[in-house]
Order: sequence, then C-alpha cells, then structure tokens
Amino acid sequence: MHQSQGSGGILLVDKPGGVTSHDIVARARRALNTRKIGHAGTLDPMATGLLVLGIGHSTRLLTYVVGLDKTYEATIRLGVTTDSDDADGVETSTTDAGGVTDEAIHRGIRSLTGPMAQVPSTVSAIKVGGRRAYDLARAGEQVELKARDVVVSRFEVREIRRGDGVIDVDVVVDCSSGTYIRALARDLGADLGVGGHLTALRRTRVGPFDVAEAVVELTPEVPLEDAAEVAASLLGAFPVTADEARDLRHGKRLLGAADRLTGENPAAIDPDGVLVGIVGRRGVDVKSLMNMPEEQP
Repeated sequence: MHQSQGSGGILLVDKPGGVTSHDIVARARRALNTRKIGHAGTLDPMATGLLVLGIGHSTRLLTYVVGLDKTYEATIRLGVTTDSDDADGVETSTTDAGGVTDEAIHRGIRSLTGPMAQVPSTVSAIKVGGRRAYDLARAGEQVELKARDVVVSRFEVREIRRGDGVIDVDVVVDCSSGTYIRALARDLGADLGVGGHLTALRRTRVGPFDVAEAVVELTPEVPLEDAAEVAASLLGAFPVTADEARDLRHGKRLLGAADRLTGENPAAIDPDGVLVGIVGRRGVDVKSLMNMPEEQP
C-alpha cells in the first residue's frame, strides 16, 4: 500500500551511477519539499541500485532497516588492484591473471563464504578517531582498520569472462549489513595471487525491499511505502485499540498485555492502520520504545 507524502513513509530509490547517496537525498528533499529525509545505508558513487529513504517521521524507522541483510550483483576484475579496491581508485598493480583457472576462482569464492572477520577497504566511510577513513587515506595518512565480523551467506559466480591478462567475474552476493563487496574483490584477488578490484556493483535487495519496486525519477507524486506496513513487515504487528494507542502515545504502559506480543519489538498499529510506534515487553506489561507523532486531521 502506498500513502501520500504528507504523513511520511518509506521511499525506495534506484540510484544511478556517478552520484552519491547524499545527492539522492538532496534531490528527494527538493522533489518532496521536505528537509526531513534520511537513508538507511549509503552506496558508493560508482554503485547503482536500492537506496531506502525515510520521509518525514518515518526517518525513525530507518534504525530498523540499517541492519538488514542485503543482496548485490557485482563484477570483480582479477589481475588489477586499486587503492580503493574499486574502479574509482588509482591503479596500484597489474598481474597477468591468465593462468588462474575457473576451479581456483570457485575455490577462492567458497573460502570467502560464511562467517568471517573482514577488514574493510581503506577508502571507506568508517570513522577512525572521528575522521572518515577515506579522508585520512586521501591525506596520505596510514589507515589501519579493524576486522569486523560479517556473514556472506551466498557468493555465487554468474559468469567468468577472460580478457587480455585480466579475468572479469560476475557474482551475486547475499550478506549481512556492514559487509564490503570491494573487500571481497580485494581478498579474492589476494587469495589467487593476482590482485583484484570491483568494477561494477548494484544493490538489488535490502531485507524485504527489492530494487524492482524502486523509482528512478524523483517527482512530487512519487509513491511512498506505508510506514505501518513497512514496520509490520520488518518487526511483526501488534494491533491495539484506540484507547491503547492513546495510552502508548502518552507514555503509559499497557498493563498485562505482554502475552499478546508476537516478536520481540513489534509495531503497534491502531484500528485505522496507523503506526503508533514500536513496543516491547516490560514484565507482563507492554511499553512504547519509539512513538510516532499523532497525525493531525
């Protein structure tokens, strides 16, 4: 179900290449004539695909979107490394990859599947001592990023294409939030002894959201995903009466209502289908953890 922009909602955008995620937010602000827009996870300028934006009060839901699993389609070039581990960086080495077999590529990809400690790319948005890693790297400073635990649940080869000393590998990746596909390209190339970097990246899924549902053109009439439906799909629904909705909005607990909870922190939804907030268990009671402002008629 879609809703009007007045009450906010979730907007799915198919980001083109060559622009930043911040650029898309700025365009959405102009198109929808509102400052209150946030996004759940950036895409590099080179990358295309799904950006999840929160509009108006629905920015409060983005916290529950950021950590969702994601799917990417990517192309890894073996035989060339760059300082950013992607095609936007400066080439740092070339090695003839012609001798790398398909079997070795598949074996390397299998070894990069499952739970792992991944060192993010040096040119990344991670903060080190309050500054972005990419700013430090560009200033010529040494950047040592700590490994982080990630899960790559699917790392599948679509096609292997051989060129003059390089190999392009088209892949699909399902992974946990915080996984760097550029780092997978770097590590695959390193494992194979020829180096590697990312030449194309497209995000096709974030949790239940698919890029097929996303808009390309940002206009004032762009359809928004209903906040209540999005919250219910992510967290489960907790239907409440009009009186209970009012109590939750006023910070009161719903006494003895915990046995009605399904899921840990479901979305409280009133009889009109409006999202009241996100609730949780407090002993036998239910308490609001995050309230949405009441819509004015």
